[in-house]
Amino acid sequence: MPEARSGKRFPLQLPINVLGKPGVTRNVSGAGVYVEAEQTLTVGSAIELDITLPAEEIGGVTDVHVHCIGHVVRVDPPGKREGELGGVACVIDHYKMVRKQPC
Repeated sequence: MPEARSGKRFPLQLPINVLGKPGVTRNVSGAGVYVEAEQTLTVGSAIELDITLPAEEIGGVTDVHVHCIGHVVRVDPPGKREGELGGVACVIDHYKMVRKQPC
């Protein structure tokens, strides 16, 4: 089977909200993200993701939030790997970075 990935993936575990519910990224690339979260999604469905880039990880003063809109390209059921939630591979169609103002 040919490789469908379009870019280098980085194994980053970042906090994420998937349709308003918490999860964590497992890997991120310039074109997509693999998310572990409790969601019931189907291939082809539209998705909104909010990824948090922690200030201490990016060398900033405040966290940066990335709001992404994309679509689901693969769904892995829970338990594919022991102890894992279900996984969702998403292509990011567009995104917007938002830096939170310090309090």
